[in-house]
Amino acid sequence: MKIRLAAILPNSTVNGDGLRKVFFSQGCSHHCQGCFNQHTWPFNGGKICDCDQLINETLEETYLSGVTFCGGEPFQQVIPFAYLAKKFKKNKINIWCFTGYTWEELQNLITKDSNVRELLTSVDVLIDGRFNKKMMNKKNKFPSTTNQRIIDVQKSLKINKIVLWKK
Repeated sequence: MKIRLAAILPNSTVNGDGLRKVFFSQGCSHHCQGCFNQHTWPFNGGKICDCDQLINETLEETYLSGVTFCGGEPFQQVIPFAYLAKKFKKNKINIWCFTGYTWEELQNLITKDSNVRELLTSVDVLIDGRFNKKMMNKKNKFPSTTNQRIIDVQKSLKINKIVLWKK
């Protein structure tokens, strides 16, 4: 399985709780005004990587608190990100995912593509919603704009209602 990534950040404390490895998806059709990752928008940019190699390398990094998927837009490469997430979850790796889609939009996408559910069922925390420069949030480390929510995915899926994440 191959995935197109814009970058990998090996150690980050600003893309989720704790020390995380961050996988930046290449490709995004949201084109949010003020996006600080505009270089991730083109679907033909970045670098093609082998998913199993990424998984094996990450599993060796036992000091990590978890991994984070962000963008670009991970749900626009849903099959390889679902593959990564499933393998990480099997190895008890905590997974955060930033998406421009809202929770409600993802629930609608599930009806069209079962891979969306496959990815969501492995994610622990989801930061949803498009970046909105006019709604910058300087008080909270994540998310970056006040229209975005930090969702506890597993609890939300269990009761079919959004449950916000609490540290």
